[in-house]
Amino acid sequence: MVPAYLPNSAAAVFGGGTPIDFGKALGDGRRIFGNGKTYRGFFGGVLCGILIGLVEIWARSAFGLTFLPEQTLLSVTLLAAGALLGDLAKSFLKRRLGKERGESWFLADQYDLVVGSFVLILLIYPQWLFENITLPVAVWIVVMTPLLHRVVNIIGYYIGVKEVPW
Repeated sequence: MVPAYLPNSAAAVFGGGTPIDFGKALGDGRRIFGNGKTYRGFFGGVLCGILIGLVEIWARSAFGLTFLPEQTLLSVTLLAAGALLGDLAKSFLKRRLGKERGESWFLADQYDLVVGSFVLILLIYPQWLFENITLPVAVWIVVMTPLLHRVVNIIGYYIGVKEVPW
């Protein structure tokens, strides 16, 4: 899941610039995604997810780390892009519900990247998903994701790349 976990943090670091929604609102008067979702953040985040996935592929091969999943360029790309697409979908829904940027949304904030990455990989590369995400792995993801999310967001807040620690 590292190629899916890293993009959100990297997007916060590389973000800024032109918002993905170009500042546009829908008929309800609310922004489509908001200022926090930018092209620079999206592509920077996806690139970082792909790069860490390539390191994972190399480490598995070079050091015989068979406990790591057998990743491919396609799987790491889908995990990375899916994580940020899930985050975009969550932001879209948050705006429709009247939630502001940075406002906490329990569970959705923690699992958007998991749902997005799994949906994208299920649509394009389901074989990888079913071969690598076993029941024990799925349980680990469900348990560890909110813990990792909280720790990383607190760090991001204290180093100044996030406005809120959640």
